[in-house]
Amino acid sequence: MTGLNWSLSRKKSLLLQRAAILHKVRAFFLEQGYLEVETPHRIPANAPEPHIDAAPSGDWALHTSPEIAMKRLLAAGHEKIFQICRVWREGEFGRYHLPEFTLLEWYRSGIDYHDLMAECTALLQSIVPEGKLTRPGRQISLAAPWEKLTLAEAFSSYASMNLDHALEAGCFEEVLTAEVEPHLGKARPTFLTEFPVAMAALARVKPGDPRVAERFELYIDGLELANAFSELTDPLEQRKRFAADEERRRAAGKTPYPLPESFLSELAAMPEAAGIALGLDRLVMLITGTEKIDDVVAFTPDDL
Repeated sequence: MTGLNWSLSRKKSLLLQRAAILHKVRAFFLEQGYLEVETPHRIPANAPEPHIDAAPSGDWALHTSPEIAMKRLLAAGHEKIFQICRVWREGEFGRYHLPEFTLLEWYRSGIDYHDLMAECTALLQSIVPEGKLTRPGRQISLAAPWEKLTLAEAFSSYASMNLDHALEAGCFEEVLTAEVEPHLGKARPTFLTEFPVAMAALARVKPGDPRVAERFELYIDGLELANAFSELTDPLEQRKRFAADEERRRAAGKTPYPLPESFLSELAAMPEAAGIALGLDRLVMLITGTEKIDDVVAFTPDDL
């Protein structure tokens, strides 16, 4: 007979808090008139992203995000949809990363990324009615307005080089992670906006500035919590961007991926819309004051 698994037992309080948070998330979206949907986890093709590797499942793959299927629902006339699901990304381990984790994604027709910022604010204020998060050494206010910084402004404020220099030198990710992110969302959440189009393959170009896309990331206490954008609805442009990302994958020696042809064939029917992916495990970390993602999930790969 085996003894009590203390690693699982000590998580009871956190798992109870996690369940309560997920209940509040669902309640928020249902009250806003969203339809909760479920889409397949095993799919023929994900969106090809240079820095994300899918977990193979036979000749197909496990989804890295439900976005491809959810956008097909938008194109079919479903106007406000959300989903809470498991997703898989190969090789993601660390304090804030697991190869299998939980995403909240929601999509809505007739809005843009500015509207999603407002919905993010309303969602967190609904989940945390006391209006603040307690983190080591500080409290973070959730009162509106939240900070908004363009990516270029953030590099100018916090990095040792400007954004253009970092991109030209090929060290954007390193500088962002080491020098910029630690400053974001410290007193209140930060929306980091206006990413170069090359870093927003599924996002609409900002009107009046063809260099950047209508994309934002949400940061709280230096941690990226969500990624969102106004949706690109031009199938020819989308295919072009997917092909460019797939070429970058192959140039880096990564496994070739097929393009999501069903999505591309239906994209022209998708209305103006915006969508967002929010890491629920990270959200639970922030709300419960824990320091690593392992503490807020029942099992990690090492526990199996």
